[in-house]
Amino acid sequence: MNTKPTTEQTSNYNNLEKMDTFELLSNMNAEDKTVPFTLEKAIPSIQKLVDVIYNKMSVGGRLFYIGAGTSGRLGVLDASECPPTFGVSDNWIIGLIAGGDSALRKAIENAEDDMNLAWEDLSKYNITNKDVLVGIAASGTTPYVIGGLEKAKQHNIVTGCIVCNEKSPVSLVADYPIELIVGPEFVTGSTRMKAGTAQKLALNMISTAVMIKLGRVIDNKMVNMQLSNIKLVNRGVEMLVEELQITEELAKTLLEKHKSVKKVLDLYKNKII
Repeated sequence: MNTKPTTEQTSNYNNLEKMDTFELLSNMNAEDKTVPFTLEKAIPSIQKLVDVIYNKMSVGGRLFYIGAGTSGRLGVLDASECPPTFGVSDNWIIGLIAGGDSALRKAIENAEDDMNLAWEDLSKYNITNKDVLVGIAASGTTPYVIGGLEKAKQHNIVTGCIVCNEKSPVSLVADYPIELIVGPEFVTGSTRMKAGTAQKLALNMISTAVMIKLGRVIDNKMVNMQLSNIKLVNRGVEMLVEELQITEELAKTLLEKHKSVKKVLDLYKNKII
């Protein structure tokens, strides 16, 4: 009987170095195909966390992610993509990684092993019980994450987690655990692979669902996106043309003046412009 945590169990494939390129890619792809089915099983637990985050954020609360290594980077990535996508403030969804921003590019030795460091990082943002804290840890054993969640619970802060082992220490301390059991990695223990993919999908689901529920999307369009480059400006023009049945020239003029697709839609529909 294999008593190792799932994320540490031996790969289903042997002699990887003897595979040709096509075999390597095909086998990795075969493993990756299993990940969405794991997410499907976890939808009920993801739903619970989304709903509590929405309830907190709808009355002014914030969402925090903490993690180390790949998990921490994924949290920072999801947080950093929300302002340009949904036009929200940079301090509404905050991602923190053990070792600070320099750890995004280079591993910081021992940072994830400090049980007190996460709370020190969170305290800089004055986290309160109005907020929600989500710990991300493939193994479910990262001290940085465990310590942050434990301290948050002491302050009556709602906690969630995304892990890839069953009944891990991180899951046991979180109010709303999400367990994504994707099985052994193609390269034994390399959780940047299936586990990382599963965590990325879950984060996409959480932040996108919350933003939609908060009214940051209309129909299926990112009407609150930041118009930070030519591609996004052109996308905004297309949205206005399609939604309001106006000319491209008028759409460009209105967007240049008001700097927001959502604002133009509201003004136009209320016959203010």
